[in-house]
Amino acid sequence: MFSRIVYGTRISLTIGLIGISISFIVGLTLGGLAGYFGGWIDNVVQRSIEIIRSLPELPLWLALSAALPANWSPILVFFGITIILGLLDWPGLARAVRSKLLALREEDYVKAAELMGAKPKRIIARHLLPNFMSHLIASATLSIPSMILGETALSFLGLGLRPPVTSWGVLLNEAQDLTAIQIYPWIMTPMIPVIIVILAFNFLGDGLRDAADPYR
Repeated sequence: MFSRIVYGTRISLTIGLIGISISFIVGLTLGGLAGYFGGWIDNVVQRSIEIIRSLPELPLWLALSAALPANWSPILVFFGITIILGLLDWPGLARAVRSKLLALREEDYVKAAELMGAKPKRIIARHLLPNFMSHLIASATLSIPSMILGETALSFLGLGLRPPVTSWGVLLNEAQDLTAIQIYPWIMTPMIPVIIVILAFNFLGDGLRDAADPYR
């Protein structure tokens, strides 16, 4: 059981890190465009965020995971689950980026860069995003636990990763039988690393957010 937990740690953490990378890229891109240009671009991004936010999260995960072909290899299922989790987690980050850019785009240094002929891509990447990158890193760190819990929940329900791939959710899937738990209580052991890692990332995110706060 210990060796399977260690092996499953690689899968669960990889899904969290890759998923948040996808979410980070999509959120920065769409939030940056909405906050800097405004207008119809902002309206389209905001309506997209509202539509995604209005959908119940867990049933949406279940529906998209169930839509993955049953004949896919475990590796394809792994990447499919990662992409699904990443593409559904960007709205919060996009809204944070948009609100920051709306406030910063009126600053004097932005106007000076525009008068010097800097293109919007350079202004956003070199002048605006670095001003609150530490806040974004803290937000991304706090989002990793939701990715891990999403994969664990899907695999626990039998709609995520499947054997022979081993993850914390796959291991906990074996603990659904109460009779088996009474006879083999150690099959609940994968709950321990899940709790520890979720708390660790939450503490790390809180620490980064406090360190990035200029008023503390």
